[in-house]
Amino acid sequence: MKKIVVVCLLLAIGALGAVNMQAQKFALIDMEYILKNIPAYEMANEQLNTISKRWQTEVEAVQQEAQNLYKTYQADLVFLSPEMKTKREADIVAKEQEAQELKRKYFGADGELYKKRESLIKPIQDEIYTAIKEIATTKGYAAVVDRASAMSIIFASPQIDVSNEVLAKLGYSK
Repeated sequence: MKKIVVVCLLLAIGALGAVNMQAQKFALIDMEYILKNIPAYEMANEQLNTISKRWQTEVEAVQQEAQNLYKTYQADLVFLSPEMKTKREADIVAKEQEAQELKRKYFGADGELYKKRESLIKPIQDEIYTAIKEIATTKGYAAVVDRASAMSIIFASPQIDVSNEVLAKLGYSK
């Protein structure tokens, strides 16, 4: 008799859990789609590309200087005294280090490009996040998943995609 009561109790708890799981609402967004439809994001990306190309050209110029120093060193090698060889080698190494330092300064983990990207794009991302959060709270979504980064989503109904709602909330109606 005790076993039957315990089994019935467990089934009742399981049924309540299943009802709660079915009641949760989910939504999808496509972050790539949203970002492509925000002009400020496109302008920020263009600005970042321009800066990146300029800095890359600067780094390449210093690397080319190092290569030119090395070629000159190779051509003059037979005519150089040991002291001159040492000095030229040190100059080449210093120029190569300068190029590496410049590359790290601009493109490193905490480099200028990263900082510039943070200052230009993070406010846009924060604004999108706030809009998504407001929509999720208003409509009672338990979770909002980014379809662009969720590789495991094989199919999702277009009815649960709220990307256009996010754009409308941000003032970019589609």
